[in-house]
Amino acid sequence: MYWNPLSLLSRIRDNSDRGTEFTDPSSIEVDQETGEFQCNVFYCDPQQTNQKSRCERNHEFIRYILPKGSCFDDLTQDDVTLMMNHINSLPRASLNAKSPYKVFVAQYGKETAAKLGLKYIPLKELCLKPELLKK
Repeated sequence: MYWNPLSLLSRIRDNSDRGTEFTDPSSIEVDQETGEFQCNVFYCDPQQTNQKSRCERNHEFIRYILPKGSCFDDLTQDDVTLMMNHINSLPRASLNAKSPYKVFVAQYGKETAAKLGLKYIPLKELCLKPELLKK
């Protein structure tokens, strides 16, 4: 699922829980066929359970849109970007009622966000349901 340098895999950092599936990070970070870099794998610090919970919340939101058993084979980069723009526009208590998008823009600016394909979705337009990706 690696389309270009600005793809989801190059922007998302996997915050793993140090399970056995993550014992060989290079098999995840590098495409085994092409040798092309895909993403970074970061590990939670030992005894820091709060680190994983923030990542898990995003996984929960993804599952609202792509329920367990959904096929990912037909997802395009545009589908993934649309889904993540909706998820990242949702305000979070952990961010003082700001959305991840707004926190990103405050740190890096709107121009950088636009170059990465990040867009703010107004709260009234947010959709965290499978209908978001229905074509």
